[in-house]
Amino acid sequence: MFDNVWLIPLFPLLGFLINGLCGRVIREERVIGAIGSLAVFGSFVLSAATLGNLLSLPAGERVHNVTLFTWISSGTFRADAAFLIDPLSCVMLMVITGVGFLIHLYSIGYMHGEEGFFRFFAYLNLFTFAMLILVMGNNLLIMFVGWEGVGLCSYLLIGYYYQKKSACDAGKKAFIMNRVGDFGFLLGIFTLFWYLGQSHGIWTIQFTELARHADILPTGGVVTIITLFLFLGATGKSAQIPLLTWLPDAMEGPTPVSALIHAATMVTAGVYMIARMNFLFVRAPETMLTVALVGCATALFAATIGTAQNDIKRVLAYSTVSQLGYMFLAMGIGAFSAGIFHLVTHAFFKACLFLGSGAVIHSMHHALHHALSQADPQDMRNMGGLKSHMPRTYWTFFIATVAIAGIPPFAGFFSKDEILWRAFANPLHGNLNYLLWGCGALAALLTAFYMFRLLFMTFHGDCRITPEAKAHLRESPAIIVFPLIVLAFLSAIGGFIGMPRLFGVANLFEEFLEPVFSRSAEYIKVGHALELHNPLLEWEMMGASVGVAVIGIAIAFSMYVQSKTLPERFVAAFPLLYRVVFNKWYLDEIYDLLIVNPCKATARFLWKGFDVVVVDGVVNGAATLLMGASRMLKNTQTGYVHNYALSMAIGVVVIVACYIFR
Repeated sequence: MFDNVWLIPLFPLLGFLINGLCGRVIREERVIGAIGSLAVFGSFVLSAATLGNLLSLPAGERVHNVTLFTWISSGTFRADAAFLIDPLSCVMLMVITGVGFLIHLYSIGYMHGEEGFFRFFAYLNLFTFAMLILVMGNNLLIMFVGWEGVGLCSYLLIGYYYQKKSACDAGKKAFIMNRVGDFGFLLGIFTLFWYLGQSHGIWTIQFTELARHADILPTGGVVTIITLFLFLGATGKSAQIPLLTWLPDAMEGPTPVSALIHAATMVTAGVYMIARMNFLFVRAPETMLTVALVGCATALFAATIGTAQNDIKRVLAYSTVSQLGYMFLAMGIGAFSAGIFHLVTHAFFKACLFLGSGAVIHSMHHALHHALSQADPQDMRNMGGLKSHMPRTYWTFFIATVAIAGIPPFAGFFSKDEILWRAFANPLHGNLNYLLWGCGALAALLTAFYMFRLLFMTFHGDCRITPEAKAHLRESPAIIVFPLIVLAFLSAIGGFIGMPRLFGVANLFEEFLEPVFSRSAEYIKVGHALELHNPLLEWEMMGASVGVAVIGIAIAFSMYVQSKTLPERFVAAFPLLYRVVFNKWYLDEIYDLLIVNPCKATARFLWKGFDVVVVDGVVNGAATLLMGASRMLKNTQTGYVHNYALSMAIGVVVIVACYIFR
């Protein structure tokens, strides 16, 4: 039934090889785009078939390991090249291939005319292949191969415009910060393998085996150390505090790259990893609290920055960081299904928002180019009034904005509300629940504010470019708009698969994932006293979450539609606060001061102080000494016989003298 799942990652790999090796020969954009897109579409069809096969089985039989071959075998240790097919991996497969296909399709129109068109699609296919390996692997080593693969591809895609220094710097920044997290991830894998092997004789890194032996793991102690190491890897890949600054700079890549990285693939890898290792994390209460607090702090921190940015893509970048914070908050309170549910709905509306912003930038760039204007096509202060020029883009963007703001019945409402409710009512963190919920609710208010600020500044009001440029504004072609329509539709209805039981219906999404998280749910029930569910309180909390979203929208409407002088008056009243938030709390500058510049100074000292003076000094000094000695000795080689006879006579005299006077 699942023997052909290896074809799912194979198709994007073939697309990468064909476009990467033959793209310069093919040249035709439609052919290159079709190869790249159909490769991912083929994976989507197979993923859908795999999901259908899984759904046809009883809930208790929905876990299958598909082994291709033995990869590593040493003594009692064995690691197979194998895939794990279960509800969690199937959910991720559908998101990666479904949303990924729409992004590939969109890219055909968006990247039209680019010099490296074939290279871009080769990178996209390779990225998709790596992400599929990450989520399909049945052990930690296979996951790590995909983990490193998406890290490499992010470097290639973020630095796609390699002629630009800013793009190259952003690619290197992403690569280096991910290596910091990956070091922690590796330490976690090694420590887990060593502990189970040395203490219990279980030499395995296979997920199903690890979950089966989870009951022998202690609470806290070494498990806390292991999970903290793993969480460090997750913070790097999913841009959480303190490793979050690379993600906003990733905007240097083309807009489809932002949609792929931020919505459906790389940044969700950390969330997926924690969900996959849920049986381990629930046995480390200190780590769970750390995950919850970091996620909560990141959600609020990034949301504050998003309120003051003017670059349309940068606002969405900080929005991604903030929404990832919600997912980690869910992981930290043991609401694993809710976190994955928000991952899915976020993929829908965030991909729609990024691709919509790309359509806006595409149109703005075209208009400004024809008007010979040097204005920034990504700056929202140069936009306004685009609703009448780009109506289809506007309505899709509007639906996705309402969804991320958490307004019912759109997708973001169901997933975000579930996380906030579980943060308030979870049994793990005592009175800290109120802090977690309060920070999450405040982040939700700010999210609604800055997203509708973006909508109003971009699509409403008067157009702020020159009349000549305004005349060239146009709706994007169908190949760009079609993915927006599909994603907007999913943003509108996607939440119904996870409706809470409070509505008198089954939570289909949670029930589907239940076999993956059943061990953790049972562990939490046994170890913590659960309060009786209070439907009235849940209704009240749901109303509160909608209320804060409405307040955020109302504030944005009053500041950017009703009274457009309010933002200027606010900045004048709180100049320091605005400056700090606009400059991202000076986090990059703090890192430069505490980490980057000291590293540069140390490297410069090792170069000029140690390498040049000491190392080169020793090597060059030895050479100089030998050259001086050779100059002295060469004077003895005159070529005259009487000089050599004199030298021999002196030598004889010295030897005889030593013999006589010894």
